[in-house]
Amino acid sequence: MHHVFKDHQRGEKRGFLSPENKNCRRLELRRGCPCSRGLCSQALMASLAGSLLPGSDRSGVETSEYAQGGVSDLQEEGKNAINSPMSPALADVHPEDTQLEENEERTMIDPTSKEDPKFKELVKVLLDWINDVLVEERIIVKQLEEDLYDGQVLQKLLEKLAGCKLNVAEVTQSEIGQKQKLQTVLEAVHDLLRPRGWALRWSVDSIHGKNLVAILHLLVSLAMHFRAPIRLPEHVTVQVVVVRKREGLLHSSHISEELTTTTEMMMGRFERDAFDTLFDHAPDKLSVVKKSLITFVNKHLNKLNLEVTELETQFADGVYLVLLMGLLEDYFVPLHHFYLTPESFDQKVHNVSFAFELMLDGGLKKPKAHPEDVVNLDLKSTLRVLYNLFTKYKNVE
Repeated sequence: MHHVFKDHQRGEKRGFLSPENKNCRRLELRRGCPCSRGLCSQALMASLAGSLLPGSDRSGVETSEYAQGGVSDLQEEGKNAINSPMSPALADVHPEDTQLEENEERTMIDPTSKEDPKFKELVKVLLDWINDVLVEERIIVKQLEEDLYDGQVLQKLLEKLAGCKLNVAEVTQSEIGQKQKLQTVLEAVHDLLRPRGWALRWSVDSIHGKNLVAILHLLVSLAMHFRAPIRLPEHVTVQVVVVRKREGLLHSSHISEELTTTTEMMMGRFERDAFDTLFDHAPDKLSVVKKSLITFVNKHLNKLNLEVTELETQFADGVYLVLLMGLLEDYFVPLHHFYLTPESFDQKVHNVSFAFELMLDGGLKKPKAHPEDVVNLDLKSTLRVLYNLFTKYKNVE
């Protein structure tokens, strides 16, 4: 984990690496050495052999039991492992990652899935969100699996989001200490998410083992629960390689792992309505609906010399919604009740929430959408709110 501190006198940023990451940096230097392809393959085969043969130590160093006659068999077995159907996955796995105990299982994302634009966008959006939340902590997360596995960043993130203080040690160097911290952090997360029916697809071991799939599941759940001011790409699916060691040999299989569905499904709203059908089965009619709603809102907003051309963006800060309610109900909304020029996410949410209160006062049902959805530029949510107004006030002049 990279910690960045700012020297206030000199205006410069200084960084340091924790002891764990110094080791990671040394590993990266070794992996990045300008060795030939053959030498790297030999190193991988040697490491594979270290986990495949009982007569070798875990670092792949030859022992007397097989050094005299098993080297050729060892290399052949390593070569077969590399050339097996699991080779695409191994191409992105560091040698130490292949050292499994008997019946131990490890998962990793197929390298081709990591290059998928939607997967890259998901990782970037989550990284940016974490760094925005923790900006006051002077913590910069650059790599999810390397910076979150020990529980330190997750602790700070949860404390900031939930407004609580966890009873854990601030710095833990040992593996036992890190797992104890993770246990406390994840128990707090589970207490938040269980009532909402979230499937908990992570564990202490998977997070500490730097399982990126588990880490992404956790972060997506947190982002949805706390209604993060971000837009997660929908329908992100990755191919996951599952490697298991049986009878001294590595066996692999591929499964599809769904990281995100639709925003509504992830938010837990499963009741479908006409807008779900419209978006899923009649997108060609969407423009007709939008045009009708734009005509409706401009009929009233034009009285204030205001005009709407983009529904999803121009209602996102809540100002037009508040003004529209005043026009429809024929009253003036005092300016001190809302932000006329909102700048922050919270100010925009306040405006939309206030507009929803005015709708309830006007006899409308509580909007199905959440204020955060409108602020997050969710078109379907905005259309639901405006259509609710249209059905009640379409004949108002």
